[in-house]
Amino acid sequence: MKRIFLTLALIANAILLYVIWRGLNIGDTGNNLPEVQQQVGSHMLIGLGALTFATFVHAVALTYFMGTGRFLEETSKAYSLSGEYHSCSQRFKYGILPGMTLCLLFMITTGALGAVADPATPASLADTFGVTDDWIHFGGAVVMIGLNLVVTLLEYRAISGNTQVIEQVLAEVHRIRKERGLPVE
Repeated sequence: MKRIFLTLALIANAILLYVIWRGLNIGDTGNNLPEVQQQVGSHMLIGLGALTFATFVHAVALTYFMGTGRFLEETSKAYSLSGEYHSCSQRFKYGILPGMTLCLLFMITTGALGAVADPATPASLADTFGVTDDWIHFGGAVVMIGLNLVVTLLEYRAISGNTQVIEQVLAEVHRIRKERGLPVE
């Protein structure tokens, strides 16, 4: 799972960085030229795809912890193992949830700020913050990608720690089955 998650997280963050680069190369958004609108449209579509994929990566991590938590709980009961294995897995899972939630909120916020930064949109936050809508969106995107990088790193560390717990449980189950003369495979 570690390699799968790492690969997915690297792809998601690379696509998010590409979307930022693409947004920086849109050009003069002050005019409504068809070329600029086409660049804005493709930036928005790629950005929505990137945010969807990044959300999928976080969902994979959460699903992994839900599944392994159930496995650890049932295996601990079946083999009368210490509840510490399941508790340790829960600490890993609940340790990443706040960061994951914050990251998802920043993704949604960045998308909303991007909609406000669209030159075809009459809404504006420029008077509120004193900078252009483009810069507000760019600042939100930079914070979001930084947060996403940190959260995916924390998720990877939690998955690595949880993998060690699962390996300990499997070794313990292997030992118990061997002692009882049960098949070990």
